[in-house]
Amino acid sequence: MSKKLTKRTEDYSKWYNELVVKADLAENSAVRGCMVIKPYGFAIWEKMQAELDRMFKETGHENAYFPLFVPKSLFEAEEKNAEGFAKECAVVTHYRLQNDPDNEGKLRVDPEAKLEEELVVRPTSEAIIWNTYKGWIQSYRDLPLLINQWANVVRWEMRTRLFLRTAEFLWQEGHTAHATRTEAITEAKQMQDVYAEFAENFMAMPVVKGVKSDSERFAGAEDTYTIEALMQDGKALQAGTSHFLGQNFAKAFDVKYTSKEGKQEYVWATSWGVSTRLIGGLIMTHSDDNGLVLPPKLAPIQVVIVPIYKNDEQLDAISEKVNVIVKDLRKKGISVKFDDRDTFRPGAKFAEYELKGVPVRIAIGNRDLENGTLEIARRDTFEKQIVSQVDVVSFIENLLEEIQENLFTKAIDYRKEYTTVVDDFKEFKKAIKKGGFVSAHWDGTEETEDRIKEYTKATIRCIPNDAIEEEGVCVLTGNPSSKRVLFAKAY
Repeated sequence: MSKKLTKRTEDYSKWYNELVVKADLAENSAVRGCMVIKPYGFAIWEKMQAELDRMFKETGHENAYFPLFVPKSLFEAEEKNAEGFAKECAVVTHYRLQNDPDNEGKLRVDPEAKLEEELVVRPTSEAIIWNTYKGWIQSYRDLPLLINQWANVVRWEMRTRLFLRTAEFLWQEGHTAHATRTEAITEAKQMQDVYAEFAENFMAMPVVKGVKSDSERFAGAEDTYTIEALMQDGKALQAGTSHFLGQNFAKAFDVKYTSKEGKQEYVWATSWGVSTRLIGGLIMTHSDDNGLVLPPKLAPIQVVIVPIYKNDEQLDAISEKVNVIVKDLRKKGISVKFDDRDTFRPGAKFAEYELKGVPVRIAIGNRDLENGTLEIARRDTFEKQIVSQVDVVSFIENLLEEIQENLFTKAIDYRKEYTTVVDDFKEFKKAIKKGGFVSAHWDGTEETEDRIKEYTKATIRCIPNDAIEEEGVCVLTGNPSSKRVLFAKAY
């Protein structure tokens, strides 16, 4: 086995990068800033995708697919959106290569193959989708239009980190159209709730639901609703956003409908999305110095069974018993792997599945066969128990639930410990240095927000939905404030 991971306390960033690679989740590719998601990492994404897709469809959404390329004129139609993404855009200018006569075997852009209009590789799809919606929406009967897309996007990042920030990543983006402002806001808030439910119930990652400040808002939105999570290094992670777009895109692309009263009205819009960044959040919420720790609901392998034997005869006897257990577990919807490879010793297998964060490990040897028992180890606490083979299925079912709950409780406790309420800027700077969320009054101005960021590198993560209205003074300026907001350093 490869050497142990760097400890989180020594170098958290290095620990994270090593873990992603050693746990076989992803690796850097030949394209600078882009990643290869390996089968084990993609299996986690598939489980995330399946649960989210189910939740989207239960709330009335349908999947569609739109082009990867956006004509530059469409991209520029909504000015704030275009301006917000301009520095991250990749642009296609030519459609063909040709041999370079001066360098045998080399290719160059064919100057005669210049596109009539340059194409932006989608950093987000509002432009191409709203141009399409113009042909789909004529009447109030066509509303609401509730569409989701599973896709990849490209944002040309200079400083990248696997899963957290790459030039190309996978995501879903919902784009909906509504007859009224109220309906659109309700939709945006509903999707924030969907994301929060997924993060907490499946990822076991507690989140704060809130609204972004003006400077942190999505380009082209009137309001951005966010879920913010706290990682083990005390930094915040924006885990998902839902945007109320008002009528900005409808006006930019002239998307109108005829109301029941026969009037022509612009529709109201939302967009919302989460990405493979969630895998980074999953890693940094639960994992330890030994490797991944995965919540059972998203673990590709929930249970691994490792046989311990001296000869083929013992392995055959163990396998006969294990095959029955595997069948019974799978009937309960539990994913299980029987690792009977003879190319690795049991100790190496234990280390591998510990690194990969498999929630439950079962070891079974010749003596266990004689005694009718199994040794069961849980990844989250490393506790081991001897369990009767007769009770193993019900025991595992309960244990997986217990591990899921324990991971969430542990993350909640961490967030409580690293959420600090402060009332002056000296306390504020001290709390930011400690790490975590800092709850403080803010006077509501972008100037103050910028100054705080300049002094401390902390930003307003959100104005919490459950923020209590209270009279206070801004932590920096002393100007009046009506509620506390959450600050943190962030990914």
